[in-house]
Amino acid sequence: MAAPCRRMASVTLLYFRSCFRRTAVGSAGVRQLSTTSVCGVTLQTKSRTEKPPSPWTLMAAVCLQRLPVISADCSPVEQRFRQMLQQMELEKSLVSEHELRLLEDAERLSRKQADDYDSDDEGSHGDQDIVLAQDLEDSWEQKLQTFQPGLRVNADADEDLTSLERCLADPLVLVAEQQVGGDKLWLLPQTQWQEGETLRQTAERALNSLPAGLKATFLGNAPCGVYKYKLPKAARTESTVGTKVFFFKAILSDSGAPAAPSASLLWAKKSELQRYLKPAYMMKVDRFVLAL
Repeated sequence: MAAPCRRMASVTLLYFRSCFRRTAVGSAGVRQLSTTSVCGVTLQTKSRTEKPPSPWTLMAAVCLQRLPVISADCSPVEQRFRQMLQQMELEKSLVSEHELRLLEDAERLSRKQADDYDSDDEGSHGDQDIVLAQDLEDSWEQKLQTFQPGLRVNADADEDLTSLERCLADPLVLVAEQQVGGDKLWLLPQTQWQEGETLRQTAERALNSLPAGLKATFLGNAPCGVYKYKLPKAARTESTVGTKVFFFKAILSDSGAPAAPSASLLWAKKSELQRYLKPAYMMKVDRFVLAL
């Protein structure tokens, strides 16, 4: 009986030793694999952090628009359509209180002119002075004659491109004269991006740098267009190939008293932009500037 027990004990001990060795080898393999993966992640992180800077200079520009102040003139088709609607409204409308009062006044006057007129029939209004509806219309007509509406067209202001009060019925776009290299060019206000800020913050900084002190509402955080150009071959370096300009749209806000005109700032209509902007630059701007 002792022999079988010894054999079973030896077999169990050998099986336990073999399982222990396999577990140790497996654990060593797992540790070696995990160490390799950690090293790989570390190398990838280093490669990303050591990525060379972009050879493109990033800039942000603001497309600042002044919306129309007054309504635009109606075209001949719009005028005919408006007259048709007015005629339809007149034909389908009911008699107003003022028109009813005119009819009552006419009836009262006809009774007074009759031979059998009796003032007692007028009730409490017989001894009082009655203001006729026609008298009210005459007083309203006199006030209308003294009313002077504002001018829709001011020739002097419309010719002055530095004035914010020009072309009140049209949207205007702000164009600034800026130094680019050794030349002065008419562009949308722009400035170079600085590390740590978003492109919209760069566009806001470009607007705040203007001497006019304008206030605007930006329409979103994403650019509405981009313009890219390369430097001449003689001016290119390994770190600088060209410039990318990202455009952001903004609407002029009410800022109280208008700022003094500046010769370096122009308010131009969309049809006038091609006089000042370069053709390639104008092609990009024309896509997001709307002539409302």
